[in-house]
Amino acid sequence: MKKDNRTHILFRYALVIAGIMLLSGAIVYKLVDTTIISADEWNKKAMNELSKTVAILPERGDILAADGSLLATNLRYYTLRIDFRSERFMELKYRAALDSLADSLHRYFPQRTIKEWRTHLELPLAKERKKRPRAYKLLDNVSYVDYQRVRTFPFFKIKNPNRTGLVIESKMRRVNPYGDMARRSIGGVGANDQCSEVHGISGLEKALDSLLYGKPGVAKKIPLTKDIVNWTDIPATPGFNIQTTIDIKMQDILENELNNVLEYCNADWGVAVLMEVATGNIKAISNLEKSAKTGDYIEGMNRAVLGFEPGSVIKTISMMIALEDGIVSNLNEVIHTGNAWAYAGGRPITDSHGVPSLTVSEVIERSSNIGMSKIITRKYDSHPGGFYARLKGLGFLEPMHTGIAGERVPRIDSIPSNRGGRIALSRQCYGYATEIPPLYTLSLYNAIANDGRYVRPRLVNRVMSAEVDSTLPVTYIRDRVCSSKNAAKLRSMLTNVVFGEHGTGRRLKNDKVPIAGKTGTCYMIENGSYNTSKKRLAFCGFFPADKPLYSCIVLTCNPKQNAFGAAGTSGEVLKNVALKLYSRGMLHNNSEFIHNESGASTPTLFATADTKRHDKVRKQLRLSGKRLTISAPKPAAGGVPNVVGYGLRDAITALEEAGFNVCFNGAGYVSHQSPAAGTIAKNGTKITLSLTE
Repeated sequence: MKKDNRTHILFRYALVIAGIMLLSGAIVYKLVDTTIISADEWNKKAMNELSKTVAILPERGDILAADGSLLATNLRYYTLRIDFRSERFMELKYRAALDSLADSLHRYFPQRTIKEWRTHLELPLAKERKKRPRAYKLLDNVSYVDYQRVRTFPFFKIKNPNRTGLVIESKMRRVNPYGDMARRSIGGVGANDQCSEVHGISGLEKALDSLLYGKPGVAKKIPLTKDIVNWTDIPATPGFNIQTTIDIKMQDILENELNNVLEYCNADWGVAVLMEVATGNIKAISNLEKSAKTGDYIEGMNRAVLGFEPGSVIKTISMMIALEDGIVSNLNEVIHTGNAWAYAGGRPITDSHGVPSLTVSEVIERSSNIGMSKIITRKYDSHPGGFYARLKGLGFLEPMHTGIAGERVPRIDSIPSNRGGRIALSRQCYGYATEIPPLYTLSLYNAIANDGRYVRPRLVNRVMSAEVDSTLPVTYIRDRVCSSKNAAKLRSMLTNVVFGEHGTGRRLKNDKVPIAGKTGTCYMIENGSYNTSKKRLAFCGFFPADKPLYSCIVLTCNPKQNAFGAAGTSGEVLKNVALKLYSRGMLHNNSEFIHNESGASTPTLFATADTKRHDKVRKQLRLSGKRLTISAPKPAAGGVPNVVGYGLRDAITALEEAGFNVCFNGAGYVSHQSPAAGTIAKNGTKITLSLTE
């Protein structure tokens, strides 16, 4: 018996030893094969792996406002998940903390109620452990501050992530701290189907992508003891930071005033550009269009650089050519017009308010199509193509390179020297049969305001990096498009549009900021013909008229109520922007409102409730950790308006219209104002607002 057991044991040992010997032989064989027999093949594979390189994506540069405020930057956002099958997940403690955890999540992330958060947290526990999710989404796209806050919540404050199952995923996102402000001009970024790299796809992001993107780095594979890892060979070079010419305060004013007028007249869309006369710096640009879903006005297509028939605003440019070419010189010369004029056998040209005759100056003041056509055809009747050549010589048809993606040059067809060309000439000189981007029209008005010097509009002021800090100089499309003398004559004509007895923009006359400019009305083209029921209304000008600081163009498309004229829509935007800049002391003034000659003070306007906005914010503010319900603001009995509970834009509007200056701190909605509502204060008094979210 003992002998049999011993035999069995020895047999088993023999099997184990045989197995070990076979395994050892296989190992030795594989070693010899790898290092000697197949060495070349394995060395080739190793070299192929080690020769691979990986691109290191650079950090995209920031886009800044003129004062250095961030308009577009990169922020890291986090997605938080729970691994319910992590090795040491503390299920009992997790269950015990569900109520307090749901309460904490609701307080800082109120997209779910406390009950909904508890249900969301408890749902995976209903499954057996091996079927529970390993990446259950808790929160998506939260900031680093919010991520750190979650780490202080019950249960998640346990430091070992293997016990809480908390897993984080991070990614860089391009964000716009000012939301939709100048959104289309700033632009956006994204990846395409051919390349996973993120590049600019619109606006400045696209136009300046080569500067903003930076230069990718290179990482090589290197062998370490346990693994082959990426080793940075050439570090990535971050993109340049681009400082724009946008002024945040002016941008806010322009957007607000454009939005107000569009809502008032129920227009389809509107565009406005505000530019500094001396430098060509675009201080504000807004493109708003009505949302088909909500009916509100949102940032839309960048129509500032798209071509449209300009209407009568082009007459100023035609008059400038007439003065420079000597076609007219005496502004008091009388031109016989009448109600209609048939030129070259074409359809008669008409004026909406025809008169038997008018002076050269009144051609602009009254916006006469007949008068403008008669002036231009004096010289160019025999060679209509000369008018096109003249515009081309001004540099008006050249790319501006403003830095705005999608910029288009004007389309003004070369005119043949025949009857058809003569008819086209008579239309082009007052704004039809052309397509001109609003920014191009503004550029020539700006030249007139700038004493004839044709400065190039621009949206980029400075390029910066760790090694480079370059301020871009002011440049000119042409040193001059007209003489100082003729520029002065044109400014006088444009001032009469507002201040003249028969000016088409006389409703814009005010005693604070003298405005000079020109109205323009054009029927919209639909299905190849003009739709006379739909108009595109323009106003282009500058202010103050006597010493121009800023030029501005506004287009309003298809108003349907309250206001239907160019002055009452687009002109009203320009006037309100000018008055807001004046009230804030931004026109080289002291911002003091002046009493009129009768001694009556500027009427005081009291704040009124905006129920639509209050519904949006649920009429609640969070103060010192407590919730304070704010009823709709009520007007004070007199003096300073009550704006507590208002958003910043509405508060500033109410106070400035009442004649007060405004400064503020914080963000969100007004929680306190000083002096208090009802305080009797003189015009120009500074009102300080405290805001909270």
